[in-house]
Amino acid sequence: MSDTEDYLPRHLIPELEDAIASARVVNLIGPRQVGKTTLVRDLFGNGRFITLDDAAVLAAIEADPEGQLTSLMENLHHAPLIIDEAQRSKKLALAIKRVVDTDRRKGQFVLTGSSNVFATTDVADSLAGRMRTLKLWPLTAAEVKRAPVSRLMDWAMQKNPRLGQVADPEPVSRSDYIDLILEGGFPETRTLPLRSRQRQYRDYIDAVVERDVADITPVRKPDALRILIDQMAVRSAQEINASELAKLTKLTKLQRVTVEQYLDILIRLSMLTKLGAWTSGEGKRKIKNPKYHFADSGIACALRGFTEDTFTIDNNPQALGGLLESFVLNEIQRAVPMQDADYRLYHWRSADQREIDILVDGGSHLVCVEVKASASVSGDDFKHLKWFSKDGPGRSRTCTGIVFYLGQEKLTFGDRNFALPVSALWSDIDA
Repeated sequence: MSDTEDYLPRHLIPELEDAIASARVVNLIGPRQVGKTTLVRDLFGNGRFITLDDAAVLAAIEADPEGQLTSLMENLHHAPLIIDEAQRSKKLALAIKRVVDTDRRKGQFVLTGSSNVFATTDVADSLAGRMRTLKLWPLTAAEVKRAPVSRLMDWAMQKNPRLGQVADPEPVSRSDYIDLILEGGFPETRTLPLRSRQRQYRDYIDAVVERDVADITPVRKPDALRILIDQMAVRSAQEINASELAKLTKLTKLQRVTVEQYLDILIRLSMLTKLGAWTSGEGKRKIKNPKYHFADSGIACALRGFTEDTFTIDNNPQALGGLLESFVLNEIQRAVPMQDADYRLYHWRSADQREIDILVDGGSHLVCVEVKASASVSGDDFKHLKWFSKDGPGRSRTCTGIVFYLGQEKLTFGDRNFALPVSALWSDIDA
């Protein structure tokens, strides 16, 4: 890894700085090895750092949590106590609550972990207004390329979005996009040679199943969970019905409720993203199954054994479609917390098979996104977007349609419909 690779800018930094200034507890969660520890130690270097990966430290916290916290915070003054892998302690959350109940100072604790230490306790509700939870995902392409955070959703939500406000996107070839997808976003892994990288990604999944899952809940059949992860890599960007998934895979001995529990674990470990089905509240029947996306394309490719040759015309070029859709969703999802307004992400499909890959709900405005793994685009690619906004459930809202594709030109197709290169996701916006 090069020296410059060590310190790729993370777009979450301003959010973290704001959180430490406004909340007593900052809870930074995200997958293992995405750089949480490095980030907080660099940002809050004047604080005190402990890790619960250290068995002795964990034992001490479990034996006397309040006493240990009080001791560790002595002489810290205005610096935070940074607790790494906080989810490993079952008693930590309540002890932190008691400390911040008696001390109203901001920025007392910075917690990091692969899952939310407060998710399975009753403490979260009582910490409302005192704690902020942020998520650090794997690197985005924008971060890898040292570009600003994408403001594309704010642009699309405008009263009158214009293509001239989007800086000319970086020229990126199909093979360059494939390289980005294969590399993934884990800082220390993405720059390795392909074989070493994919081996490390597979080892990473094994380590998550063996270590991190137990921090959330005991799993009776870890082998079945590992099989499920492989199956979800194959099904990235697909709608999933848990009962059908159990029938279609080797998980036939698992009940539907167990499959749903395992999917929930993978979401809480930030391995999967779940997009619910958007509904307008109208009576017409819509498909209600959620769509799942693998949170890192590099891991999904490693689990499937994909290489550059996988996507050639005489091999399996269709495999790129779902991976590219997940890649685009991941770029949008990581940028959403830094937009000017709060947006929610969904997918949509009607009973007669009209569908929208990603639907960004901004209240009175909707952004409808289609992803096309082709270097060309035509008016036919907008048929579902235009029907949705004119005659479908989006007709009472202001809708902007975007087709992301692998070409080089940014184009308008009228009525707030645009075709944009995928690389527009890391273009400057003058809005």
